[in-house]
Amino acid sequence: MNQYETAPWTVALTPAQHELVYYALVMAALALLAHFLRSVTTRNEVGPRYRPAVIASLCITAIAFVSYVAVILDFRFGYDATAGGWVPNEAAVGTFSSRYMDWSVTVPLLCVELLVVTGIAGAAARRTRFIAMASAFLMIFTGYLGGVVIDGGENRVALITWGLISTVFFVVLYVVLIRAVRQHLGELSNEAGRSLVNATLLLLTVWLVYPLVYLIQIVASGGEWTTTMHLALCAADIIAKVGFGALVHKVAKVRTADDARAGLDIHPESTWISSIKKADAALPPVHATVSQSSPSPRRSFVRRG
Repeated sequence: MNQYETAPWTVALTPAQHELVYYALVMAALALLAHFLRSVTTRNEVGPRYRPAVIASLCITAIAFVSYVAVILDFRFGYDATAGGWVPNEAAVGTFSSRYMDWSVTVPLLCVELLVVTGIAGAAARRTRFIAMASAFLMIFTGYLGGVVIDGGENRVALITWGLISTVFFVVLYVVLIRAVRQHLGELSNEAGRSLVNATLLLLTVWLVYPLVYLIQIVASGGEWTTTMHLALCAADIIAKVGFGALVHKVAKVRTADDARAGLDIHPESTWISSIKKADAALPPVHATVSQSSPSPRRSFVRRG
């Protein structure tokens, strides 16, 4: 039997389920907006070598926030209130399809965010970044084909087939990122290394939530499962984009302080983490040599009467 019962966006929700999902969507959007604003105001705390990680985080949270606004609107207008609860209409599919569009851009950028703070550089950086970003995109796109596009996400064979194809890219992505972190971990200080490991573990762990939610679409249906999927995805998005972003920001700041103390780079202000000073400002040397042929500065005279 190829046709599955119902896709998660085609089942009715009780008033309690509808309110709970709406709460989670708005909370996730606000959390993403808060992290975006924090990243904007603190981006100069990170040295130029690691600032691309902050820029990636800004792009991630901005895109995800816009995506969540779209999901909220789809959720608001995709369900009609009835005496028996909230009944979905044709717009309800956007509550899931918009997420895939978000992930198609933000998941590759999460790879960039992580790779920047590992310190990988040159041709190796370009090669690793390309493989990671391509694998991330293909992982999301193939999941989108099976989960939403083919037969409206209700074909069990398509869900399983494209889910397995997506899993192949999922494994490749994990291997590439773990290898990049392990190869460069020895170049970091103890504090930076611990923070990088924590950030990597958090990201790779929370990414496991997404295939589990995809699996729910294959094996179960109903309002309670649709609610569970939305809640799980909102929580995972907050952790992967906000929590991971905060940890990467710390890694970047620690590495900035390490480089400043070692004289490897300059930084115009002292570096503080959790109210602990990690490094003084590292300014470029000032050469105050004045050419002998330089004209003397003019003096201004005030004529007194």
